[in-house]
Amino acid sequence: MNLQRKFEEIPYTRPDLEKMQNDFEKLISDFQKADTFDEQAKLVEQWNSILMVFETAENLASIHHDKNISDLEAKTENDFFSENKPSFQGWNSDFGKVFLKSGFKKELSEKFGKQIFKLIEAGQKTFSPEVKDLLSKENQLVNDYTEILASAEIHFDGKVLNLAGMEPYTNSLDRSVRKKSLQAKWNYLSENSNKIDEIYDELVKIRTEIAHKLGFESFTDLAYTRLRRTDYLPKDVEKFRKQVERVVVPLVARFKEEQRKKLGLSELKYHDETIQYVEGNPVPKGEPEWIVSQAQKMYSELSPETGEFFDTLVNLNLMDLVNRPKKAGGGYCTKIPEIGLPFIYSNFNGTDHDVKVLTHEAGHAFQSYQSRNQPLLDYGFPTMEAAEINSMSMEFLTWDFMEYFFGEDAEKFRKLHLKESILFLPYGTAVDEFQHLVYANPTSSPKERKKMWQSVEKKYLPYRKYEDIPFLEEGGIWQLQRHIFFTPFYYIDYCLAQTCALQFLVKNKENKDLAFKDYLRICEVGGSLSFLEILELGNLKSPFDENCVEEVIEKVKKWL
Repeated sequence: MNLQRKFEEIPYTRPDLEKMQNDFEKLISDFQKADTFDEQAKLVEQWNSILMVFETAENLASIHHDKNISDLEAKTENDFFSENKPSFQGWNSDFGKVFLKSGFKKELSEKFGKQIFKLIEAGQKTFSPEVKDLLSKENQLVNDYTEILASAEIHFDGKVLNLAGMEPYTNSLDRSVRKKSLQAKWNYLSENSNKIDEIYDELVKIRTEIAHKLGFESFTDLAYTRLRRTDYLPKDVEKFRKQVERVVVPLVARFKEEQRKKLGLSELKYHDETIQYVEGNPVPKGEPEWIVSQAQKMYSELSPETGEFFDTLVNLNLMDLVNRPKKAGGGYCTKIPEIGLPFIYSNFNGTDHDVKVLTHEAGHAFQSYQSRNQPLLDYGFPTMEAAEINSMSMEFLTWDFMEYFFGEDAEKFRKLHLKESILFLPYGTAVDEFQHLVYANPTSSPKERKKMWQSVEKKYLPYRKYEDIPFLEEGGIWQLQRHIFFTPFYYIDYCLAQTCALQFLVKNKENKDLAFKDYLRICEVGGSLSFLEILELGNLKSPFDENCVEEVIEKVKKWL
C-alpha cells in the first residue's frame, strides 16, 4: 500500500482491539482449515495487513507524543500502546504458532522468504500470556524515563534549555563555558538520579522475571532473542569486544594525547573531549531549513534513487528535525506502513551533529524506502545491527558533498567524523559489556551498578578524566544512554555496523560506483535476510571474523 500524503494529513485512529482480537481468531481458524497453499498465502497477506494497521497507529502515536510530551492527548494515546501492545503481541504470537505448523512451509518460504520463519520462531520465544502484564510495566517504565529526560529545564546563560539545547555550550571554544555547561547538564541528571536508578532497578528486575518465566536462564539470552539475532551469540560479541580492546583502545589513547597537544593543554579533561580543533569544530554554514535544502541538492546528485527518496520526504513533511521545548530528545527513523514511507525525527542543535544525524537517519529512511515493496511488514527494516550499516554507511557515502554544508571546513569535518567514528567504538563496547554485567547480576544495587560502569570505563576509556562533576566521577554517565533503557543490548549494534560502514568508506574511496551498488543491494533486501547474509550480499567482512577490526582500522588510519 502506498497512499502518499503529507504527514499532517495522515489520520490517527486508535486501533479497535476487540475487532483485532476477533480478526486474529478468525485468521487463525481459517489458516488451520486452509488446505491449499494459495489460501494460506492470502491469509498471510491478511495477517500482514493487520500488522500494518496496528504499527501505523502505534508509530503515529509515538511521533505525536515525542513532538510534544506536554500534549496530554498524545500522551494518552502513547500510554494506550504501552499498556495494550502486549495483548496484541499475544494474538500475533498465537498466529505465529499455527504459521510455523503450516504444511506448505516450502511454498511459503519461496513466496515470502525463509527469514520470516526465523523471525517468528524468535518471536515465539519472547512472549507468553503470563508475562503480558510485566511487559506493560516494562513499557511504562521506559515512558517514565523518557519523560524525565524530556522534561529537563536547565537554567544556563540566561535561558531555560533542554538537554539538546545544552549541546552548543558543551562545544564552546571557551573552556570555562564547556565545563560550566556540562556541570549544569549533569547536575540535572544528578538531581534525578535516584528516580532514574529506581526506574532502572525495576526494569532489570522485571526483565529478569520475564526471562525466567519464558524459560531463559537470564535476560541477556532473552534480549538477544528479542533482537532477533538468529546467526550469532553473546560469545561472538565477546570476541568482537576483545578485538576493540586490543586494537582500538590503544589507538584512541593515542588520539587523545594528540588532541591534548593540539589544544595546548597540560591535561585533557572530559569537558575538552568534544573539541578537536583550537579554532573550533566545523559547524554547518546555515540554519535548519538551509541544511535540508542542501541535503536535497546532495541527494539529487548522489543518485537518482536517493534524489527521489529525499524529495518525497521533503514534499510530504516526513521529517521533524529541530529541537524545541517539551520535545523528546534523541533521533530516530521510523515508518508509517500504511503509506509505505519512513519518518525522520531529530533535535538539531547548531553543531556538526545536525549533518551527521540527518545523513544517519536518512540512511535508515532510504533503506526503508528502497525496501517498501518487500512482501511483509517484518521486512521493512532488517535486524538492528544490519539496519545500522545502512545508516552509518550513508554518513560516509555522502562525504564528497560535505562542502555543501561546511564550505571550506569540509575536510576538517571529514577528518573529525572519521576520528569520532573510531573513538566511538570503545564507548559503545563499554556500554555493551556494562549491560552484560548488569543482567548477569540482576540483584545488584544502584551503587554496585555504578561500580560496574567504572570498571568497564577503566578498561575501554582509560583516558577519561572528569573534573568537578561528582555524578560522573561516581559512575553515573550511563544514565543518559537511552538505549540501555529502551532496547537492552542494542548499543553494540552500532559498533558492529561501524566496522562494516568503515568498509564502505574504503570501498567508496576505491570505486564509488561499485560501493553504491553494494549499498543499494543491501538496502533493497530490507529485513528479508539475516545479519550475516546481508554482509555476504554486500561483500562485507563479518566483524566477528578474527582480525576484522584490525584490518579495517589499518585501512582507514591513513586518512587521518
